[in-house]
Amino acid sequence: MSVTEIVIAVVAGAVLTVSALLFLRWRKRRPLPMDAMEGHDFEYYCAELLRGIGFSDVQVTSGSRDFGADILAERDGVTYAVQCKRYDHPVGIFAIQEVYAAKDYYDRMVGVVMTNAVFTEPARSMAKKLRILLWDREMLLALEKGSVS
Repeated sequence: MSVTEIVIAVVAGAVLTVSALLFLRWRKRRPLPMDAMEGHDFEYYCAELLRGIGFSDVQVTSGSRDFGADILAERDGVTYAVQCKRYDHPVGIFAIQEVYAAKDYYDRMVGVVMTNAVFTEPARSMAKKLRILLWDREMLLALEKGSVS
């Protein structure tokens, strides 16, 4: 095999590898029905996901003046305040601040932010410090499939 043939084989292999990785990345981030929902519809979608995994007393709050919680729910005696963010970009710290305030306002034990997107690193850091649960796109897909309880 000549040097030219080796170089062509290596380049072809690299192109195939990169193509496969890009395809997997696209498949993971492909648009889903939740991505096309309006904000309030997304809140009702999240409420149904919660009901599907055993949450009770699931209430979607009013669209405006919700004090930072879109959904109030309970599971196994634990009460939750949930903020829903249907975004086409990463969710930042504001959502964490909102649900943190809502948790106290509604006298709830746990705060959760649910999103069809992902979270920024500062949002993850803040959520860890404030003990707020972050449920991103992958978690919502798992809930949809029933693979999380």
